[in-house]
Amino acid sequence: MSVKALFFDVFGTLVDFRSGVARESESILGSAGHKLDWGDFADAWRKEYQPALEEVRAGRMAFRKLDLLHRENLDRILPRFGVSGLAEDAARNLNLAWHRLPAWPDVPGGLARLKRHFLLAPLSNGNISLMVDLARRNNFPWDAILGAETAGDYKPKPRVYLAACEAFDLPPAECMMVAAHTNDLLAAAKCGLRTAHVARPNEHGPGIGEAAPEAPVDIAATDLEDLAAKLGA
Repeated sequence: MSVKALFFDVFGTLVDFRSGVARESESILGSAGHKLDWGDFADAWRKEYQPALEEVRAGRMAFRKLDLLHRENLDRILPRFGVSGLAEDAARNLNLAWHRLPAWPDVPGGLARLKRHFLLAPLSNGNISLMVDLARRNNFPWDAILGAETAGDYKPKPRVYLAACEAFDLPPAECMMVAAHTNDLLAAAKCGLRTAHVARPNEHGPGIGEAAPEAPVDIAATDLEDLAAKLGA
């Protein structure tokens, strides 16, 4: 394969959003006196993600940054957990939990190896400031920040993948999408990109995630270190 650039899904593939959101929620809401099942809370917040994106993808809503959608989703789920009267500063800080997510253990080392051979960029539905904060927190060595905000739409719309290729002046065949989600990879493949699946079997909790791709991909890896090895990095 003549791959020159690797594009990465971020939520779930590079960062552990479930434990990160649960931890931040416990810290912020717990200090305000609330006692919840923090994993359930993180799951409920995440479940609002795709429906919100679909409003934009379907053209029912103009493009808006993910931070804004996350905040609307937060306001939507708080009453379900009996949380009311949360101070605005606390709500704003809680919404930024997505900016403080931890990387999976294999990610920093794997990206460092891949950086020596390929151009690297996130291809995420997260907005640019969110991606920058995650990169600085977790030492992600990006060459650029690409994805939804630069394309003005959300994955899996073709424009998001093609705009990333165009940003690096590369044809899709010289770019590879890396993700823990088969549907993301299938959408990228339809646009002509190569595909690599990274197993994240515990993404949504113990034993809940894709341990292997659910459709054919170019490379199936157990983690980013394994991907680096399979790409000769």
